[in-house]
Amino acid sequence: MKTIRIACGQGFWGDWLEAPVRLIEGGPVDYLVLDYLAEVTMSIMQKQKSRNPKAGFATDFVALMDRILPQVLAKNVRVIANAGGVNPQACAEAVRMVAARHGLADQLRIGIVAGDDILGRLDELMAAGHTFENLDTGEPLATVRAHLQSANVYFGAQPIAEALRRGAQVIITGRCTDTGLALAPCIHEFGWAADDWHRLAAGTVAGHIIECGAQCTGGNCLVDWETTPDYANIGFPIIEMHEDGTFVVTKHPNTGGRVTVATVKEQLVYEMGDPTTYITPDCIADFTTIQLAQEDTDRVRVWGIQGRPATEFYKVSASYFAGYKAVGSLIYAWPDAYAKARRADAMLRQRLHDLGLHFDEIWTEYVGAGACHGLQLAGEPSRDLPEVVLRVAVRSSDQASVERFTKELAPLALNGPPTVTGFGSGRPKVEEVVAYFPTLIPKAVVTPDVQLLANG
Repeated sequence: MKTIRIACGQGFWGDWLEAPVRLIEGGPVDYLVLDYLAEVTMSIMQKQKSRNPKAGFATDFVALMDRILPQVLAKNVRVIANAGGVNPQACAEAVRMVAARHGLADQLRIGIVAGDDILGRLDELMAAGHTFENLDTGEPLATVRAHLQSANVYFGAQPIAEALRRGAQVIITGRCTDTGLALAPCIHEFGWAADDWHRLAAGTVAGHIIECGAQCTGGNCLVDWETTPDYANIGFPIIEMHEDGTFVVTKHPNTGGRVTVATVKEQLVYEMGDPTTYITPDCIADFTTIQLAQEDTDRVRVWGIQGRPATEFYKVSASYFAGYKAVGSLIYAWPDAYAKARRADAMLRQRLHDLGLHFDEIWTEYVGAGACHGLQLAGEPSRDLPEVVLRVAVRSSDQASVERFTKELAPLALNGPPTVTGFGSGRPKVEEVVAYFPTLIPKAVVTPDVQLLANG
C-alpha cells in the first residue's frame, strides 16, 4: 500500500527555527508543512503591508528557504507553508530571489494560493445582503466595519492539492486551515475524491495532530513530562499516511521527546470544540471515532476515523481596532511579598481614579501567588513567598488615559510599599488592541486563486 511521509516543521510563527532544517537532514520526508498563521497574525501583517506593499508575510520562511532550498530540491521534498499571510505573491517573489542566489531558479516551481483576503470586497458583499454575524455574539460586522483591519477566508486543502497537481514544489498560501496543509498531499498523492468523507477526515485528523509541531511529540505535554528525554533536541512530528487513510505518528530516530498515545491524545483535544463535529472546509471529522494504539517506540497507529459532508460555508477570520492597552509590572520581595503587591495595586488604582482617567478595564495579576489558577483553586498565598510579580493591565478607547497609566507605575518604587524591584526596563508601552471577529461566508461567493510562477 502506498505511503507518504508528511513532516511538520513549524507550529506557529516564532517556533523553533532549527526544526524544519533537522527534519530535512534527519531522514526521509516527502512533504514538509509549515504553519505560521494565527488569527491576530493577519492583522499585524495587514499593517505591515499598508506601510510597505512588499511586506505582509512571514519573513522567517524566506530565511528558512535560504537554508534548506538546495536540500529540498536535491531530495525532492515538497514544501507547503501558509507563510504568505496577506501577501503570498510577495512572499513567493522573495523565495524566487533566494532560489536565484543559489542558482536554482530554473529548477524551482513555486505555487501560490491566494484569494482569501476579502477586506477589499466587504462593502460589496454586505451590500449584496451578507451580514457576517459574529459566531460568538451574533452581532453583525457592520458594528465594527469602520475599524476593520483584516478579513480572511479559511480555505481548505483542495486549492493546495491543485497547486501540487500543477507541479509546484514549494507552495505558499495565505489564510488556510492548519489541517489543510497536511491533507492536501494526501488528496494529491492518493487521488482521494472530494466526497470521500472518511479518508478526508483521516487526513484532517492527521493534520490536526501535527499542526502544533512538537506539541504531539512530548512538548508541552503533562504526561510523564519529568522523564521526557532530551527536550533540547526534541523531534518534530512525521505522519506516515497510507492510501486507505490509516496512518502512523512518529519522528526521526535519535531525536528528543517521545511519541505515545498520551502525547497524541493531548494534542487531539487542543482546540477541538465539539468532538463529534470538527468542522473544516473539506469535511466534518468525528473525533470520537479515532482509534489509537502504540505500535512501537515513538510510533502511534491511528485508524477508524469517520467523516461527514462539508458545510456550505467558509470561516472568515476578521480583526478590528478596539482601543489601546498597556501592561506593566513590579516585583515585591519577601517578607509579605503578596501583601505588599496588593497594597501597591490599591494605591495605583486610587491614583488613577483621582486623576479621573477612563478605562474600559483594569486587570491585576499577582504572578507567583495563584495567578494561573486563581485564589479559589490555589488558596490564600503564603506570607513566606520569596517574591510576587504585580502585573497590571489597562484597556481604553481613550489613548491619553492609557498613556498616563504608563507614567504611574514606576513612582510606586519610592512612593509605596518596600522591597520593590523590576522597574529598570522603563515605562510600559501603549499598544493598539486588535479584537477578533469570527464569521462565515458562503463558499459560492469566494474562489481560491491558484497560481504557478514561471521558472527563472
